[in-house]
Amino acid sequence: MIKMGNKNTNYGNWVPAAMMKTCGVAIAVVSLLTVVCIALQFKIPAVMLGILLIVMILFTLYMKKCRDIFDFNKGGMMGKVHQYLVDHMKWDGDGTLLDIGCGAGALTIRCAKAYPNANLIGMDYWGAEWSYAKEQCENNAEAEGVADRIKFRKGDAGNMEFATESFDVAVSNFVFHEVRSQSDKRQVVREALRVVKKGGSFAFQDMFEQKALYGDMNAFIEELKAEGIAEIHYIGNVEKEEFIPKFVTAPWMIKGVGLIYGKK
Repeated sequence: MIKMGNKNTNYGNWVPAAMMKTCGVAIAVVSLLTVVCIALQFKIPAVMLGILLIVMILFTLYMKKCRDIFDFNKGGMMGKVHQYLVDHMKWDGDGTLLDIGCGAGALTIRCAKAYPNANLIGMDYWGAEWSYAKEQCENNAEAEGVADRIKFRKGDAGNMEFATESFDVAVSNFVFHEVRSQSDKRQVVREALRVVKKGGSFAFQDMFEQKALYGDMNAFIEELKAEGIAEIHYIGNVEKEEFIPKFVTAPWMIKGVGLIYGKK
């Protein structure tokens, strides 16, 4: 396991701090309304608000527990998920790697540490709604001692500006389903494969088991083989692996995860 994370890094969390603050504010508001209803002897509204308050508190405690589990410096599960992807890459480490949807740069930096001879690009759309930024990625890379081999740039995973067959390796983690510029998520996978050199490697992790997003994955894998992908493997329901606690496998959290990897 590659050690990452220190007091100078900020890799964020899949349960954002802003979400926890929103939950806290909502609990405060409902608590106040409950007290007012009790004071005014509005019994039915008070009971309903009381039930809502209990549900909100339990949900917030659950999300706080998940946040602690994901945290690089606590439960470390985000790092373990990234490592699982890296462990399935078939690459000698010589050449260039693209991380599609790099977020705060955690996977990009993990790959840089795993492959000290590689040059890497971390690409992300970033944006105000995400708690990540290019400067954050650059600061993390500097803190981890790999900034000299990584460049970060803004880009759209649904329509990348890179030429066909530009990279020896492409990786991505929990990104494709979030791409808004392309409604057909299978096409996002194809776009990721497009920029990989013939004979190059790839490893993509996403909600591939969710049929609403990807349909029949076995059929999709066969389509990719027919389109010329030389070697492709698929692992479904990654959330059943031992390093992912059952606690975090709720439908709105880590559910329906799959991994596609192989050589083009």
